[in-house]
Amino acid sequence: MLRPVLVALLLACAASSQHSWRSTLDALKLVETGSRSGVGVKGDRGNALGPLQIWKAYHQDAAERDRSLTSYQLCLTSRAYSERVVRAYMRRYAPAAAARLKAGTATLADVQRVARIHNGGPRGYRKRATLGYWRKVQAALARAEKPQERPQ
Repeated sequence: MLRPVLVALLLACAASSQHSWRSTLDALKLVETGSRSGVGVKGDRGNALGPLQIWKAYHQDAAERDRSLTSYQLCLTSRAYSERVVRAYMRRYAPAAAARLKAGTATLADVQRVARIHNGGPRGYRKRATLGYWRKVQAALARAEKPQERPQ
């Protein structure tokens, strides 16, 4: 268990950095399907597909924003397609955060909003139930930002 001072320090460091779609999507994928590729993974009794565990209703919602998203089944076999679905969904429900992620200038609060919406739907950022998911995404971001040690 991390001590409160260490947690506060990690949060302060993460809050000061800027985030992009790449770092955010990588963290979401890590939480959703672990370190494996996630391609071919079905979760939630077969209702969630692929690396980002996209549900059919999520895909349909995103497809209303981006008409090129024509095949829900591609979420199962393509990480790039799944990422396009998430981006389109967030352009609809978190447009300011999505724009800053695209520009690479997003704050940790932007990433939190996106993660919690991804997990809990359009109003997920307001749901207490999505806080645990957010903590997992935040930990994945912190691991990715941690400088890698180089062998001597």
